[in-house]
Amino acid sequence: MTRLLPAACLFLGSMYLVSLGGAAGQQPGEKKQPAKGKFDPPAILKPDDATLDTIRKKTEELRAAVAALNEKKIPDDVLIEVEIFLKAAENIVRFEEWFAKDSVKWTLTTLDRGLERAKQAAERDFRRIADHTAKDLAWQRTKGTWIIKAYRSRVDNSIQPYSVLLPEEYGKDWDKQWPIDVILHGRDTSITEAKFIATHDGRGGPAPKDRILLEVYGRGNNAYRWAGETDVFEAVEAFGIRPSGKGSRHLLDDSRIVLRGFSMGGAGTWHLGLHHPDRFCVIGPGAGFTTTHGYIGGLPAKLPDYQEKCLHIYDAVDYAENVFNVPVVAYSGELDEQKAAADNIEKLLKGFKEPVRFTHLIGPGLKHEMPKPWQDRAELEYGKYREGGRKEKPERIRLVTYTPQYGSCDWVNVFALERMYEKAVIDASWTAKSVTVTTQNVREFSAATSDDGEIVVDGQKVRIKDGDSGGLEKKNGKWGFIPDNPPNWVRVKERLFKRRLQSGPIDDAFRSYFCVVNPSRPGWSEATDKHSRAALQEFAAAWDRYFRGKIPMGQTIEIQPTSVVDFKNAPHVILFGDPLSNPQIAKVLPKLPIKWTKEKLNVNGVQYDSRTHLPVLIYPHPDYDNRYLVLNSGHTFKEADLKGTNALLYPRLGDWAVIKPTPTAKDPAAYEVVAAGLFDENWQFPRK
Repeated sequence: MTRLLPAACLFLGSMYLVSLGGAAGQQPGEKKQPAKGKFDPPAILKPDDATLDTIRKKTEELRAAVAALNEKKIPDDVLIEVEIFLKAAENIVRFEEWFAKDSVKWTLTTLDRGLERAKQAAERDFRRIADHTAKDLAWQRTKGTWIIKAYRSRVDNSIQPYSVLLPEEYGKDWDKQWPIDVILHGRDTSITEAKFIATHDGRGGPAPKDRILLEVYGRGNNAYRWAGETDVFEAVEAFGIRPSGKGSRHLLDDSRIVLRGFSMGGAGTWHLGLHHPDRFCVIGPGAGFTTTHGYIGGLPAKLPDYQEKCLHIYDAVDYAENVFNVPVVAYSGELDEQKAAADNIEKLLKGFKEPVRFTHLIGPGLKHEMPKPWQDRAELEYGKYREGGRKEKPERIRLVTYTPQYGSCDWVNVFALERMYEKAVIDASWTAKSVTVTTQNVREFSAATSDDGEIVVDGQKVRIKDGDSGGLEKKNGKWGFIPDNPPNWVRVKERLFKRRLQSGPIDDAFRSYFCVVNPSRPGWSEATDKHSRAALQEFAAAWDRYFRGKIPMGQTIEIQPTSVVDFKNAPHVILFGDPLSNPQIAKVLPKLPIKWTKEKLNVNGVQYDSRTHLPVLIYPHPDYDNRYLVLNSGHTFKEADLKGTNALLYPRLGDWAVIKPTPTAKDPAAYEVVAAGLFDENWQFPRK
């Protein structure tokens, strides 16, 4: 392992990060993307009618084959690894994403490979296979070349692709747990599922002998934010758990996971690695961005307060001190504008007194690129940390966060802050005889205790009875134990405050399973009625194109009390309309902090005309634990932001807003923000 260094950096020569058979950022056929500037996709090179007819016929053939497999009720993990090829072909046609001269070739390749897999699956009698394993089908046991796999997302039930490269020894010992490199691709304005599949599936390695490589699709170009963030962990989880007759086996060595990427993948590595520092043994961000201000050209120096605070969610520089918990091997081209990503982190760490393991590799004379000859040098740096792996239970954790959504690190879990979007620190050390914790801006947390059940928090001793589980909460300056009752730290009415899984803002609802209920009849006002329907349509279209899935829809939501981890039975509930057009809104309205009648809308003590104004908000669901209720909103950023630099994907409305529809022929869902803000830490409107 590299020795602990003070907050300093090591400057080496130019290097190259591994990705596709090697490169972590640029895919075959991908043009280098500018650090800033235009982000529009290339011009469409639409195929001629004869070619489209060939694609249509093959698509119909694959669609029929998938339907036949569905009829046979083959295992879902097999079905989706055929169906993902159908989804890829359908998407590139219906979105007209013919962005490259090879788009047609990629589509036909995708269809051919899908048909090959469908044939293999159809020939198997899964009823006779008691122990369904990864050895069953040819594509699942392929080694030495990249293979396409898929998982079904719990966010929206969509099928998403990823790719793995397996070493030759993989599968010879099913009890062996493997190290894995998780690779985040760079920005590619021409990326589609078909391109991702065709430029990965069947491509040669070389495959490392000692580890697995996994590259995520990441739902396209969202910089691994929101559902794109969940996508990374779901892909790793889906591959890492192998079904067996006795349950499931974990194939991956959780202590030896390397996260790396370049450009947009570098930005994703910065934020995922520093927000989840206990998930990786080392992170390797190349270029990217770590701040919003200073990266987005033309951004006002000061955004509205509720937007400024929400920048603390994804600005990786705010989490720089978490380098204490995870080693960093960063790369920058000397002349690359995106070198600022690592420079920002280094600048902040200069005043940090704790030891960190931070290496900054700088390619002299290089811009936004990583020459291949330096690949071995980069791997050497990663290997130093991969070899020993991450400690199962580090003796000391020092975690920085600005939201309880990113409050976990090994044996410490921050569940709530005293002040949201302000720096919170928890510093915890343990031995068999003592556990000592100091906190800053922490309201509720859990941690390991000493053998006798004692923990010292901010100088105060707290004793926990043997066999009790739970956490500690700060009230009136004193720490006290809260038993884990009911299980999973579910919310009870007398403890309504912003906490893990319920901290907002509106966009947070779309990182895990959600379900939308649309208006079922005309509402109180034609103007607001048209807006809510247009807003839903806009959200559905943007989710489809930019998050590559269908929003889950329903006319009613009936959720049974359930464990917090049972996402399928407990979605966040997204309601569009008003109390007349959507009965689900009428049902929960008495339990929300607003008043809403046909004539008047009262929000934060201010009255508005209901005929011309709509409330938009996120709030803990009044009836279901750890679930959100959202009114009249999908993501608060719009299509123009999704088309632009990924740094634009920050929240625009906070927790609540009052909007006035201002529809145009071009944008029927346009609106004016009349008022907006964040609820306080107790989910109340702030005192005026």
